[in-house]
Amino acid sequence: MRAFTYERAESPQQAAMAAASTDHARFIAGGTNLLDLMKIEVETPAHLIDVNGLGLDTIENTDDGGLRVGALVRNTDLAADPRVRRDYGVLSRALVAGASGQLRNKATTGGNLLQRTRCPYFYDTNMPCNKRQPGTGCAALEGFSRQLAIIGGSEHCIATHPSDMAVAMRLLDAEVETVLPNGNTRAIPIADFHRLPGDTPRIDSALIPGEFITAVTLPRPLGGKHFYHKVRDRASYAFALVSVAAVVRPDGSGRVALGGVAPKPWRRETADAALPRGAKAVMARLLDGAEPTHENRFKVNLAERTLAAVLAEAKE
Repeated sequence: MRAFTYERAESPQQAAMAAASTDHARFIAGGTNLLDLMKIEVETPAHLIDVNGLGLDTIENTDDGGLRVGALVRNTDLAADPRVRRDYGVLSRALVAGASGQLRNKATTGGNLLQRTRCPYFYDTNMPCNKRQPGTGCAALEGFSRQLAIIGGSEHCIATHPSDMAVAMRLLDAEVETVLPNGNTRAIPIADFHRLPGDTPRIDSALIPGEFITAVTLPRPLGGKHFYHKVRDRASYAFALVSVAAVVRPDGSGRVALGGVAPKPWRRETADAALPRGAKAVMARLLDGAEPTHENRFKVNLAERTLAAVLAEAKE
């Protein structure tokens, strides 16, 4: 691990200003992803800004009946909150499906949204990776791609986003609240927060340099039955091959989002309208334009079967 400097932020704006004014600075809270990447020199920050003391660790009711989740709320606390368990069951289930209990005790809401891909070529500094080192190429295109994207990728990158929580947030149409270095704030719809790789796969999100996440706001509860089904190689501590987040109402309507198939949590609102007609009709819209590799084309059928299992459970 390379040498770096360190400071503790005193306010969200001060943290944003410090990050914007210091080359190669990174925020650190739980550090469950960043520290791993620093150890293998995928991330080499020159300066770390500790944001743990900013008090952004509460869950509050909003005036319109939703919830405002502080950026530093730990995954364990968010999953266990009675309001989340009662009204946003898909989020609680997605959080519990992620990582291990020890990691969930440290990982934060903001950090979960910003975690980097687990593509093996991103982690292997001996291999070309446009996300890690722009312009070097994408080894995954002709390499081991079983875990990687079947839709939303590009000729420059087919890495997937690893977060379970973000898939549930996308289903719920959450908003990400931030503060800018100049003190201004903004709210970014979760649909616009994560970026597709295009020809700039190194850029994962819509955040500008120095911008700091302060909270995530959940709208009013959707009602209906909430599901999060995650298919993975191991029963625990493994990332999704395919995950399905869904809300299904008694009349058959609802919403669907997928994880493990794209560089961002994958949802198309037009696919929701097909939900009463079954999983096949939904996936025809949701995965229209998919370009799987020879190794991961099974994900197309796996996504359909997983949603079919969700819909069957919803009818019981």
